[in-house]
Amino acid sequence: MTAVCEYIPGLENIPVAESAISYVDGQKGVLEYRGIPIEELAQKSTFLETTYLLIWGVLPTKEELAAFENEIRFHRRIKYRIRDMMKCFPETGHPMDALQTSAAALGLFYSRRALNDSHYIREAVVRLIAKIPTMVAAFKSMRKGNDPIQPRDDLDYSTNFLYMLTERIPEPVAARVFDVCLILHAEHTMNASTFSAMVTSSTLTDPYGVIASAVGTLAGPLHGGANEEVIDMLEAIGSVENVRPYIEDCITNKKKIMGFGHRVYKVKDPRATILQGLAERLFEQMGHDRFYDIALELEKVVEEKLGHKGIYANVDFYSGLVYRKLGIPTDLYTPIFAIARVAGWLAHWREQISENRIFRPTQVYVGEHSRPYLPFHDRG
Repeated sequence: MTAVCEYIPGLENIPVAESAISYVDGQKGVLEYRGIPIEELAQKSTFLETTYLLIWGVLPTKEELAAFENEIRFHRRIKYRIRDMMKCFPETGHPMDALQTSAAALGLFYSRRALNDSHYIREAVVRLIAKIPTMVAAFKSMRKGNDPIQPRDDLDYSTNFLYMLTERIPEPVAARVFDVCLILHAEHTMNASTFSAMVTSSTLTDPYGVIASAVGTLAGPLHGGANEEVIDMLEAIGSVENVRPYIEDCITNKKKIMGFGHRVYKVKDPRATILQGLAERLFEQMGHDRFYDIALELEKVVEEKLGHKGIYANVDFYSGLVYRKLGIPTDLYTPIFAIARVAGWLAHWREQISENRIFRPTQVYVGEHSRPYLPFHDRG
């Protein structure tokens, strides 16, 4: 007898894996990486140390971290053929599409599918963590007809990325705030792009294809692309006085309010709380942003109107304000999300291939049976 399958749209609350990488309690607003609260990592760690923790499961020793950082520095540059390919991309193309294509192209140079070789796995991790930021910054320059700004080996990970965007060394506070942003976006359990990465990983393809698959998933406005739309929303609202009528119109007409609500969190996203603090830190050092006043009123009204439904600010709500203050173009917000999330994707890639079983879900068929084949003259 064939078992009857229950269809759950979006696989909501359906476990698809066991993982030791990260933990979320959406009712209490808890997020942990390998058991360490996100608040501690944001305060005490760096993005590369957090990356090491996520992928290899332990905090590195001082010597291990220094070796990892040096490997990343050594591999920041990209092949000239990849740069030449990127120069042919249309300047109007979205940076996420450029990133997906470029990430996949890395596989042409480095893929061996040697997933039982620890040296190959280490090299793939290093290359992807090192080169993804370089490709994002390179496309930003080349779409304006300029040569890409080369990475500098004397700069740390986040300082170097901001330098490649502007050819100016950022203020230490800006580099530190950006580094914390990367930590906050590095991993978040079984989200859509991570699941995409795991499904692709389960076929035992190379890690460059895995990351390209995940980047394509992250690009959607219901996932990573939401942070861009938050800024568009704040621009559309225009002033604090317009916030309440805007929200009331959204509620009446069932329009999505970008930056609010989460499939897991039913309280304020802990990452949003940290990002709000980072935004205020930047404003103190680099000047106020009037959009922040709109955002504060927006969060107040949404909580008043929809808090009883568990709809609160998520990670996308304040991240755009931070990036805006750092002078980063809006359409680079999601690629920056990808720069950070590569760490989580690679952690899940390693976990998946360690005890791999290819994903092969079933479906609930709702079509017809035994339909006759009709010749052309009988098809009306």
